Amino acid sequence: MTAAVRAEWTKLRTLPSTGWLLVAAVGVTVAGSVVVAAVLHVNPGSPQDPTKLSLAGVQIGQALIAILAVLAVSEEYGTGMIRVTLTAIPRRLTLLVTKAANLAGLTLLVGFIAVAGSLIAGRFILPGTGIDPAHGYALVSLSHAPTLRAAAGSILYLVFIGLLSLGVATTIRDTAASVGAVLGLLYLPPIAAQLVNDPTWRRHLEQIAPTTAGLAIQATTNLRAQPIAPWTGLGVLVVWVAAALLIAGLLLRMRDA
Repeated sequence: MTAAVRAEWTKLRTLPSTGWLLVAAVGVTVAGSVVVAAVLHVNPGSPQDPTKLSLAGVQIGQALIAILAVLAVSEEYGTGMIRVTLTAIPRRLTLLVTKAANLAGLTLLVGFIAVAGSLIAGRFILPGTGIDPAHGYALVSLSHAPTLRAAAGSILYLVFIGLLSLGVATTIRDTAASVGAVLGLLYLPPIAAQLVNDPTWRRHLEQIAPTTAGLAIQATTNLRAQPIAPWTGLGVLVVWVAAALLIAGLLLRMRDA
């Protein structure tokens, strides 16, 4: 197992797209949060969640994590190197586990940097929009337990998005189709939910969609108005991840390279 982990780490680390995708994921996440905070116009009397606003860039940066996860698998199928990999690591479930472990570790580090940068940006930018102690809002701080939960949960969210994408890519194997499927899964359900007129059905869709359910972990205020509780929502995403990896593992064992 150790040798397999090292081999997969070497492949992931030396993949040409890994470096720039990771840097871009951090940059896009922090930049997205900065833009949301900078252009925010606060209406008098409208409740705001400073922590959630500070972490808004996570919803954009997740796309780059997803693409990295897809490439970690699909590139080997595209070049035919998967045959060499399966010869070196004949136990296919071991192969999937090692790929998942390396991807999770890398995403954990990148997620930490991206989330930390977003929170720092929110702390300094949001007061300029009126979200400050003078208007009843505390500064964004990890000493606030809900903010700490939202920060840790956002990092885990990015890790789970990577694992979900890995499972989808292992199932589909084609780069373009996998990227399309993953991005569609992440971004289409929230759009579809907004098109549903019935509030009950809209709420149900938000409760089961991986993005809206998983990102519920970022909410720190007015939790009863959220479609799903924070940790429950992240649990829904975990179910999606488990299902994707289970299907991927079964197909990996059943199909030829």
